[in-house]
Amino acid sequence: MAREFQRGHKARLSDLTAGTDLYVGVQINAPGVTFDISCFGLDADERLSDDRYFIFYNQPKSPEESIQLLGAQAGDTESFRVTLDRVPDGVRHLYFTATIDGEGDMSRVASGYIRIVAGGEEVARYPFTGAEFSTERAVMLGDVYFKDVWRFAAIGQGFDGGLAALLKNFGGEVLEEQEEQPQQEPQEGGQPAGQPQAAPGFAPPP
Repeated sequence: MAREFQRGHKARLSDLTAGTDLYVGVQINAPGVTFDISCFGLDADERLSDDRYFIFYNQPKSPEESIQLLGAQAGDTESFRVTLDRVPDGVRHLYFTATIDGEGDMSRVASGYIRIVAGGEEVARYPFTGAEFSTERAVMLGDVYFKDVWRFAAIGQGFDGGLAALLKNFGGEVLEEQEEQPQQEPQEGGQPAGQPQAAPGFAPPP
């Protein structure tokens, strides 16, 4: 049975699951609002020291594929595969974030959650609603981080400035070509170009 987290709660992942091959799903229900959901792989100082670990629609996996963007599935708005055993030592935090693309703010969220699934079983869930926010246009939802062992923290911290504010907080900056680059066109069969497939042996939740 999944452990339900509230904002600020933390736990060792080993207390939740023995697995290290994780599925992280994010679901946000906010009519009329579009979200970009990303993962920031940060160093021990919580800085984006290597921009190859900013995982989003235009960079859907890290170099060694320890973090992969999987797309919408299993009822989740966006999902990721995280293979903790393959995360390099220079990456100590995996922040999962949501930023608003276009009009709106986080107060319009009717319901949402970030959840962790391991071995086909949901082991952690942090639910949230717009009542926790006001004018924020970006939010840090959860952090999978290494402090002696891998742990999970429910964050729920918002930023009024959207993606630019998030990147600044993590020591990065928005590049012009990143802001203006359109979504990739689907390949034949409907899969977006560059979108990773789940690796053999990894089964996302039904």
